[in-house]
Amino acid sequence: MSTSKSRGLTRRAVLAAGAAIPLVGILRHPASAAEFEYKLATGQDPTHPVNTRAAEALNRIREATGGRLDIKLFPANQLGSDTDLLTQVRNGSVEFFNLSTSILATFVPIAGMLNTGFAFKDYDTVWKAMDSDLGAYVRAQIAKTPIMTVSRAWDNGFRHITSSTRDIKTPEDLKGFKIRVPPAPMLTSLFKALDAGPAPINLNELYSALQTKVVEGRENPLAIIATTRLKEVQKTCSLTGHAWDG
Repeated sequence: MSTSKSRGLTRRAVLAAGAAIPLVGILRHPASAAEFEYKLATGQDPTHPVNTRAAEALNRIREATGGRLDIKLFPANQLGSDTDLLTQVRNGSVEFFNLSTSILATFVPIAGMLNTGFAFKDYDTVWKAMDSDLGAYVRAQIAKTPIMTVSRAWDNGFRHITSSTRDIKTPEDLKGFKIRVPPAPMLTSLFKALDAGPAPINLNELYSALQTKVVEGRENPLAIIATTRLKEVQKTCSLTGHAWDG
């Protein structure tokens, strides 16, 4: 396995943060009670890799700081929808939020460029772009806002289409197809260009929208498709890889 592909398997999303913590200073003064209590919110199911790894990382941070820094994990949109959480990070009520670049684009428009349809053919192409000038430029634009990234982009995954009504095998199969997209301008534009009917819906509202046939399908990275109950109301998965998401 190549280095770039290994990185692709271990990076799981962009982290937006409202505060930075000087860990060196904290490590010098361990204490038994938490002096700093922060929240890390995610939209993914608790079984999603980003949450299993986050839980491990937060435990190690708690141990390394002698318990003085306690970051609690809130998965599966427990503290609000993705768009709600982005607002909470901006106003400081949530310190850390793991969010898709497609959602971040509602606040930092340039982030949506990363969701350009069919722009990346594979992970080698993704990481050559994200670990060089393009990634640095996007992070610089985020830094001009009240939030900041605490690392380079992680991998949310190439996005694929699931459906309850038809197999999606060609672009023509998308004509008139009612598909959920996140509240993301770039993905909405992509599916309009393919003559589909994109409907922006937050992830925590998607199950009922699929169950009641408000939309016929959705598009997500495979890790989200596999770890949510949404597969209960979908029949097929088409490996379209139509956009990459960080």
